[in-house]
Amino acid sequence: MIFSKILPQLIKLATDVGEEILSCYENDLKITLKTDETPFTIADKNAHQSIIETLSHLTPNTPILSEESDAITFEERSKWDEYWLIDPLDGTRDFIEKTGEFCICIAYIKNHQVIFGLVYAPLTHTHYYGFDNQAYQYRNNTKTRLNALVAAQPLRVVTGHYSAHNPQLQTHLKQLGKHKTSCLGSALKFCKIAEGEYDYYPRFGPCSEWDTAAGTCILQNAGGSVVDKNGNPLRYNTKDDLLSPIFFASGK
Repeated sequence: MIFSKILPQLIKLATDVGEEILSCYENDLKITLKTDETPFTIADKNAHQSIIETLSHLTPNTPILSEESDAITFEERSKWDEYWLIDPLDGTRDFIEKTGEFCICIAYIKNHQVIFGLVYAPLTHTHYYGFDNQAYQYRNNTKTRLNALVAAQPLRVVTGHYSAHNPQLQTHLKQLGKHKTSCLGSALKFCKIAEGEYDYYPRFGPCSEWDTAAGTCILQNAGGSVVDKNGNPLRYNTKDDLLSPIFFASGK
């Protein structure tokens, strides 16, 4: 897959889907709960359908796994050497609460590793993407190279709004020494470390592979890292469930 060739189509896809999402943003949403008690809106559904349709046309022989896909068994998934992994609307709670901290995540997995990531923040019209050892922010027709920074002092830590009170996280933060903690929704946390706004994102609470893949790829290609508690890079599609392990994302 030559991502530089299809990047313009992927950026246009994210932009168009972002407009669909924003058209729902100011409206009263009918909110339902999925079986795992996470919220689901018409914006999630529409974004899922638009992304699936375009990717199926763009790469017709490549499987697609979306957060909103009907359950695909591991028996079937285990046969995939490569596939698209997407979260059509990451940060649905933030979308519902109108914090603005939500995004579209599109990643490409090959041999259990993420090799392309695109995150789009509709409210600020900002794209982030990374592949082939380079990462960029794209906004207002301007492309800016992303380079994660060496950690500042005090350490600038970012966590999710809904995982900030996790007991394991609180214990971990106490062991860090001098630090300043901020909260931010969705995969934008990875992007903000890649931009140099934050230094460190530890995650102990539950999240899924589509939550981490695109942002991880962007941060790694900007010179940062995302590792599990054993110091190993995250791997994808290796087991029956799609939960990500405890991980630690950081700049240089």
